Amino acid sequence: MEMLSNLKSKKIYVGMSGGVDSSVSALLLKQAGYDVTGVFIKVWQPEFFECTWRADRLDAMRVCAKLNIPFLTLNLEAEYKKEVVDYMIEEYKRGRTPNPDVMCNKYVKFGGFFDWAMKQGADFVATGHYSRVESQKSIKSKDNSKNRLYGLDRLYRLLAGRDGNKDQTYFLWTITQKQLSKTLFPVGDIEKPQVRKLAEKYGLSTAIKKDSQGLCFIGKIDIKDFLKNYIEEKKGKVLNEKGEIIGEHDGAFYLTVGQRHGFKITEKTPNDSPYYIIGKNIKENTITVSQDFKNVPENESKIAKLEKVNWTLGEIPDLSKKYVARIRYRQPLEECILVKSQKSIKSKENTEFELYFTKPQKAITSGQSAVIYDGEVCLGGGIIC
Repeated sequence: MEMLSNLKSKKIYVGMSGGVDSSVSALLLKQAGYDVTGVFIKVWQPEFFECTWRADRLDAMRVCAKLNIPFLTLNLEAEYKKEVVDYMIEEYKRGRTPNPDVMCNKYVKFGGFFDWAMKQGADFVATGHYSRVESQKSIKSKDNSKNRLYGLDRLYRLLAGRDGNKDQTYFLWTITQKQLSKTLFPVGDIEKPQVRKLAEKYGLSTAIKKDSQGLCFIGKIDIKDFLKNYIEEKKGKVLNEKGEIIGEHDGAFYLTVGQRHGFKITEKTPNDSPYYIIGKNIKENTITVSQDFKNVPENESKIAKLEKVNWTLGEIPDLSKKYVARIRYRQPLEECILVKSQKSIKSKENTEFELYFTKPQKAITSGQSAVIYDGEVCLGGGIIC
């Protein structure tokens, strides 16, 4: 809460999901004396899925009533459907494994919600992410020129949350300096058990509500069952390493390299051990499997190629330094160096880079995010291609 020390009377719009983290975020801001408004973001939800948004909205409304703060509902169905759901479906069609939570943060929470809140006269937005923002009073000249485009005279750093088990900066690597300068993460300095204790202490109805899991805003769903409604099932062949047909599947779109389920082996032997997908051909609609996980190509790779890269500091990091990165949520940070791709060097767009890890990384998956850190500072990230 260090950023809030001199922000008395500032107007803050809090994204209220109906969960305990955003509830306590609103509580802390209210207790600190700020002008707080709770905002429930209504997103698109599929007709074939059990609808939960009304219950979540009611939970958020109850918290706002308890805190005696205004409550608003913001409809971002169109943005969510286009930028999160449609994106996810198209990525699976391409044979990639997307991370919809990253796109939800980029286009919904720090896209539609952020932009709308600023237009409503908010000084800041706040969310229940376990992350932190730190500002530096003086910044280097090379950064200063970039930030002055946003009217900023400080450099804002995105830091990992204090609770290492809940840190959510992995999903926030698309955030910009402009957004960081107007964003607060009130629970970023608190560990999750303490958040629940605060909710219970102050009588918030969400104190014992379970954490949401699965697809951002929608919840826990079976991805294959979801995709079947948008990508027609197409029976395909399961091949062994010799190219022999040993089984079938419902569509290569649904499957990921390294996966050990979602297909049927018909040519079995009494001593068969589990099969892992070691390759897939979207055009031919085939997958290749092996009983030896070491044969999975991505299992031993030291290189991750990135596209659509964003740097949270607004500038490319010092490429002469070593950093740490993760290629999936909660994966231990691994040492690496960062190199600009030849395509970026030629185009000067600076959106494609390569990560060279000191140690081989398991299952580097196209479509997922790779996020780079300098200590506790989240420098940014990109989509693995």
